Amino acid sequence: MPEANISNSITMPYSLEAEQAVLGSVLINPDCMEEIVGRVKPEYFFLPQHKVIFASMISMYSGSKAKIDPVVIADVLTKDGQYDDAGGREYLLTLRDNVPSTANVETYAKIVEEQYYLRTLITTSQNIIEKAANGAADANELMDLAEQEIYDIRQGIEINGPRKISDVIINGVYDRLYKLTGDDKEQYKAIPTGFGMLDKYITGLNKSDLILIGARPAMGKTSFALNIAQNITMTAGKKCIFFSLEMTKEQLAERLLAARAGVSSQKLRTGELNDDEWIRLGNAAGEFEKVELYLDDSSAITVSEIKSRVRRMKNVDAIIIDYLGLLRSAKQKENRVQEVSEFTRDLKMIAKDLNIPVICCAQLSRGTEGRGKNHRPQLSDLRESGSIEQDADIVMFLYREDYYRSEVDEDKQDEIDANLTELIVAKNRHGGTGTVKMTFDKEFTRFRSIENKYE
Repeated sequence: MPEANISNSITMPYSLEAEQAVLGSVLINPDCMEEIVGRVKPEYFFLPQHKVIFASMISMYSGSKAKIDPVVIADVLTKDGQYDDAGGREYLLTLRDNVPSTANVETYAKIVEEQYYLRTLITTSQNIIEKAANGAADANELMDLAEQEIYDIRQGIEINGPRKISDVIINGVYDRLYKLTGDDKEQYKAIPTGFGMLDKYITGLNKSDLILIGARPAMGKTSFALNIAQNITMTAGKKCIFFSLEMTKEQLAERLLAARAGVSSQKLRTGELNDDEWIRLGNAAGEFEKVELYLDDSSAITVSEIKSRVRRMKNVDAIIIDYLGLLRSAKQKENRVQEVSEFTRDLKMIAKDLNIPVICCAQLSRGTEGRGKNHRPQLSDLRESGSIEQDADIVMFLYREDYYRSEVDEDKQDEIDANLTELIVAKNRHGGTGTVKMTFDKEFTRFRSIENKYE
């Protein structure tokens, strides 16, 4: 098999004139730093001497009272042993004297920034080509790595600077309020979960929110997530993708069908159905015909791959991931805590970038088991990383006392309702916290809320 020849003779793009104009503008008018300090960093410059000069300017701007000028910069560079590397005092004077106009400093800075990202893109691409040519990783790993690294570059490009409060109110808050009261208000409202009491607490599934559903194994978090997916698509008429890293598409479809048809999920597995159940299944299947609920059972998927698939699907209103612990990192991390921190941060970024709610199931630690007789979960029970609590806008826990029946006194075991489930809203950036009483119908794998007074 012939070997592929990779050419490294690519000339890196940069603008000498723009780099010189940025530095020269600051030397003429140090106030120019205020316009460019949030946009340009020392590493954005291509020429080494320009990196050194701008780094010294940043240092002086941040902590020194001395006014930036060629003489002071030369003195700083001399003390740091970088005077010759920066071209000496003569080069600093040349930079100052060759600036067309300091009024255009922001434009010069944009050119420097753009050239830097082009170089970064080339370097990243060359790195991926080299790994592919050397067989350092399989194709799927390389595609995940490529998507993640391109995503990281894009994150650096998107800069949201400060905006005046009046502008945010008029073009942000009021604009949203007008949309919520206009003719097309339904498309701007939060998506209802289908559980009335829960919606009163969290005001529905809001755009750009990261929502965590935590529970111990076998507590029903997958069933609850599927119930929400069904309500989002069938009741609210929205488009939702359900990513399952644990169950197959067929298993998920069986649960959805059983819940909708009111047929035991066990009977769907054994095929022992009577005529009436066959009819109910057929009717339920027909109801799913036009529903925009998509199931993805890719195992060990990465967050960047999830984002890529959602983008390709277009116009997705919500995504659900089951579950956090089975996600795979596109980059090697030192430990699991770092991995989980990266997952939750990236999931929150997906919610913000795509402006949709992201719902993710998470498994709780065994901390609930050793907490005396009160096993209700707490935020500290989120496994592997405190960043889960930090990044999530809403954290909910499922708790069923029946799960711990064996630890309850024998004379009180008969008092336990096996189906009674508490949905504990433990964190809510949009409102209050509290508990929603629900009943879990195990036979049909579906939850129903028990309406009570909302405080």
